[in-house]
Amino acid sequence: MYYHKIVRVNGQLCYLSGCKLNPKNLKQEFLIIVSFNKPENAQEDYQKRWQIEMCFKAMKSSGFDIEKTHLQDSQRIEKLILLIMIAFVWCYKVGIHLNQIKPITIKKHGRKAKSIFKYGLNFLAGVLLNNENQSNTNVFLFLSCT
Repeated sequence: MYYHKIVRVNGQLCYLSGCKLNPKNLKQEFLIIVSFNKPENAQEDYQKRWQIEMCFKAMKSSGFDIEKTHLQDSQRIEKLILLIMIAFVWCYKVGIHLNQIKPITIKKHGRKAKSIFKYGLNFLAGVLLNNENQSNTNVFLFLSCT
């Protein structure tokens, strides 16, 4: 259940929305969202934004480490981003497939042990980088648009 309140922050009216995370869990954790839009859309907007944040994390520190390339030429950066987006979608689709076969374990705090992206990335790395670790899953089918 979400609670909403209108508050003023530095003279700006905004909505404060909050709820308990995992109400069955004895540990009291809360999600609090500050928004300037309709509070009834705050959770949905936050979920969309969170997916974008996870995509950035995958591109940076948690997967592809694009910042370590030190590229400066805009055309090369553009090509790199394009390739990484294809790889990201590939990892994500493989992760979704794997999660349907063998779901990611849920830790005591109620969150997944790893992300769908990381699940797919680890699996793909194992298949592509280790000849002895070939699976029954044809990972290249996930690249098909059909």
